[in-house]
Amino acid sequence: MFSIFVTINVKPEHIDEFKVASLGDSEGSTRDEPGCFRFDIHQDVEISSRFYLHEVYRDEEAFQAHLETPHFLKWKGIVNQFFDGEIEKIVMKTVFPSDAGWEKQKPGLINW
Repeated sequence: MFSIFVTINVKPEHIDEFKVASLGDSEGSTRDEPGCFRFDIHQDVEISSRFYLHEVYRDEEAFQAHLETPHFLKWKGIVNQFFDGEIEKIVMKTVFPSDAGWEKQKPGLINW
């Protein structure tokens, strides 16, 4: 699986707006994209304006498709002005769970 870890610093006055917009992208990704298996949003406990996104996709093609979805484009249009500095991205390959494990847990992602 293709995985990406993103670090985003947000202007402090836009933290709540960023969280709301990001929930929409995360939910849309796991619900509507067959190739998206994980989209976690984490907020740093020491630096509350720092967020971490952990996303897992079937492959790089599924990730590229994600970048063209309505929910991602909406998110990008809203949050672009909230960024405080450059976004950091780390691209990874999952080791565990197995690809079959990711596939089996996909239906449970929409059971919030």
